[in-house]
Amino acid sequence: GNVVMKCNVGGTDRMIRIIAGVIIILLGFYFKSWWGAVGIVPILTGTLRWCPAYIPFGFSTCEPDKK
Repeated sequence: GNVVMKCNVGGTDRMIRIIAGVIIILLGFYFKSWWGAVGIVPILTGTLRWCPAYIPFGFSTCEPDKK
């Protein structure tokens, strides 16, 4: 099927992801570990407001568009 990058990451979820990503990267630097690179994932999904992991579950924390 055609995967559309529809917003499925809401405001709070987005902030948590970005903060968690930054913490993971900082811990990676602190412990001189490559695991810090994993922190890029939550930052990207938070910035793009789209998480591919949510798709199979039809899950979304994004607020419906206010019209």
